[in-house]
Amino acid sequence: MPNSKVVLVTGVSSGIGRATAVKFTEQGCRVFGTVRDTAKAQHINGVELVQMDIRDEASVQLGVQEVISRADHIDVLVNSAGVMLLGSVEETSIAEAQSLLDTNVLGVLRTAQAVLPHMRKQGSGRIVNVSSVVGFLPAPYMGLYSASKHAVEGMSETLDHEARQFGIRVTLVEPSFTRTNLDLNAPHAASRISAYDDERDLALRAVQKSVQNGPEPDGVARTIIEAALGRWRMRHTPAGQASILSKLRRFMPAGPVDASLRKSFGLAR
Repeated sequence: MPNSKVVLVTGVSSGIGRATAVKFTEQGCRVFGTVRDTAKAQHINGVELVQMDIRDEASVQLGVQEVISRADHIDVLVNSAGVMLLGSVEETSIAEAQSLLDTNVLGVLRTAQAVLPHMRKQGSGRIVNVSSVVGFLPAPYMGLYSASKHAVEGMSETLDHEARQFGIRVTLVEPSFTRTNLDLNAPHAASRISAYDDERDLALRAVQKSVQNGPEPDGVARTIIEAALGRWRMRHTPAGQASILSKLRRFMPAGPVDASLRKSFGLAR
């Protein structure tokens, strides 16, 4: 496939990243997917696995260089890899916050910085950063995760302004809760403060219910394909709850949005 798009997707071991990599192969793209350990990774038909830890600068540089050496260029980077953390802001340790931000924010920065010189040289490229509805809405008891996605949104918008002079565009995909292991098995902050117990438990039960009733990752993957290969626009929200929440945030006054959000998390007004 000499004229096919070359796509690099981070975090293809499971969930949205894996579904996205498969969808790109169905589009006829040459797809590279990153995993932390290729020796232990499960094979994905049509996807060339690349070892990369997005928390490690040298690993990211080596992984991107491997793709360049095998495919000569990269047309699309999809930053799908990420982690979640549940718990109140007060309960979240600095070490836990640093670890989450290192993956969700600096991981995106590392991969973008690694591919940008190659995209600038070829005069084209698309970077798709997977954010979340909590990138534009607050999420009680998901404060640091929400902060990481807010940061990704700000960085993505800025990078799009800076990189478009080189033919490179950056776009965001903002899914709601999705039925993936990331959401189902999200870790909790190690510290527990009893004053938060009642409300925290209500909120986290609401989160668990939303995940269990959420869509499969294939729907998000289709939105990522559209964001990567279709006409550019800054934000893409998958059909369903994510799209509804995006309109809610955009068009409703702050008071009703706040009340609706608290109700959805089971919190007292």
